[in-house]
Amino acid sequence: MSKTLLLAILASVVALIAAPDAQSEESKPAMTTEAKALLKPEKSGLLPIDGLNYYFAIYGKGEPLLLLHGGLGSTDMFAPILPKFAEHRTVIAVDLQGHGRTALGERAFGLEAMGNDMAAIVKALGYDKVDVMGYSLGGGVALRMAVQHPEAVRRLVMMSTGYAADGFYDEMRPQQAQVSAAAAPFMKDTPMYKSYVAVAPKPEDFPKLLDALGNFMRNDYDFSADVPKLKMPVMLVYGDSDMYKPEHEIKFFQLLGGGLKDAGWMRENLSQNRLAILPNRTHYDVFLAPELAATTLPFLDGQTKVKTWDEMVNE
Repeated sequence: MSKTLLLAILASVVALIAAPDAQSEESKPAMTTEAKALLKPEKSGLLPIDGLNYYFAIYGKGEPLLLLHGGLGSTDMFAPILPKFAEHRTVIAVDLQGHGRTALGERAFGLEAMGNDMAAIVKALGYDKVDVMGYSLGGGVALRMAVQHPEAVRRLVMMSTGYAADGFYDEMRPQQAQVSAAAAPFMKDTPMYKSYVAVAPKPEDFPKLLDALGNFMRNDYDFSADVPKLKMPVMLVYGDSDMYKPEHEIKFFQLLGGGLKDAGWMRENLSQNRLAILPNRTHYDVFLAPELAATTLPFLDGQTKVKTWDEMVNE
């Protein structure tokens, strides 16, 4: 396998993340001493859930927010933006199956099973209901958690997440199908591999993780029938140059009941759900966007009131 082909394949992985240390300095939110202090978890450990030992870390204080990372990443990928959320929320960050400090195990790798696992983790930590925010692979897990355990999810944010496999640009699907353990030897110098072996309980499982991701991506999926079942408020967030077709993003919003008609002068037709397109962002850096907290926190806090034209004129 040539390095050029490898990079093309990796660039098309459903949940591939660009590691924080690979980002340009201007794309990183500035971190104060206080913010860095918030990166130290109040509590962390392992939870045995359905044959796996899930790593979790809890930061900050406030309403609980379950935060789920992308594929080939871990909770650490949110380091640049996590302090802003921890200033307002109790952030529960979880390393997904086979990622970070959570071993891959022998169980099949799939969104539905991990969705069940997240609900079990929330319950084991003593929470009845949480807000959930997931990126890419984590967004898919968040979607399944919300569909399968709606009683556990108050509000849902999905970043760079699709509802069906045909939402990707067409040229990406054949590349995704080629992801396998065969790529492992070519990845020794990549940030994905280095960050994995730094914390993984079984670093030798990296080829197995690539096989698991490849097998996962070779399966078609379509959750369009489940999307309208989501009754909690939902926000979709994408980069304007994301890996999903724009028409797929809009269709996702419409399946949620948004974007079907004008909101009306008095916002009488306004959907409870939201769609955000962040400019100058791609799938591989949207999770690092400094504006992400300002975009999602008002939604997570249930803030819907805005000043009308009448109110501004009459001030």
